[in-house]
Amino acid sequence: MKRLLIAVISVAFGLATAEAEAHAFLDHASPAVGSTENVAPPEVSIWFTEEVEPAFSKIEVTDRAGNRVDAGTTRVDEANPKLLHVSLKPLPPGTYKVTWHIVSIDTHHTDGDFSFTVAP
Repeated sequence: MKRLLIAVISVAFGLATAEAEAHAFLDHASPAVGSTENVAPPEVSIWFTEEVEPAFSKIEVTDRAGNRVDAGTTRVDEANPKLLHVSLKPLPPGTYKVTWHIVSIDTHHTDGDFSFTVAP
């Protein structure tokens, strides 16, 4: 019984340590990663695996030429601190690159990018 208790405590400590060192990564997005949209979206929303720090987190969206097409107003969702939004300007058909840089509330920095296409 003592060995079982020690094993359970060891596993619990290992899980707690892994979670404390976790980083916030992209969970899913709208528009979806690599998707083709028939209607231009009014915003990009990205869900992360951990809460993000609003002051140090942003989403930028660019067209093929590298021109910004977002409104520059990245915001954390009021109801879900793991969700970021950025409004978009009206988008013509084309492929767009979404780049995100975040700091999670545990101060870990992560970034990444993906694209989506607006169909003609």
